[in-house]
Amino acid sequence: MIDMFAALEALTDRDPNRRDVAADTLGDLLRGTALDADMARLVVGRLVGLAVDEPQTEVREAALNSIGEAFNHHCLPLDLVEPLADAMPTMEHALLEYVLYIFSATHDPQARVLIEPFLDHPDPQVRQEARLAVAEITAFEPEGPTHNS
Repeated sequence: MIDMFAALEALTDRDPNRRDVAADTLGDLLRGTALDADMARLVVGRLVGLAVDEPQTEVREAALNSIGEAFNHHCLPLDLVEPLADAMPTMEHALLEYVLYIFSATHDPQARVLIEPFLDHPDPQVRQEARLAVAEITAFEPEGPTHNS
């Protein structure tokens, strides 16, 4: 856990290289099973904050990649990652793809409103990721009530 706390602290370092390494280190922890659900939420919340506020593309990418990795072992709520939507207008196309994946990985039907505007994005890769994200959410939407006559 010392690595986790040191990496969380390094997310605020003045040196972007240290922030980048810290985000990668946290991604390694999220990729494995070392963190319980509460710790994973804490780490992802801090990575979301970094991805929203970070001026360096490489550091943002490391944070977003690590957030995406968290979904391999943890079910995370949309409200935890939703602040990423505010940063999307300042993101390069490749970073948008990460965010669209992250929104879809929540399997929350409410994420569709965050994803659907990107179905018409000028970049074909972003459009494709948006289509995949909508399909992922649609595949997990609970079926409506059935009516037996």
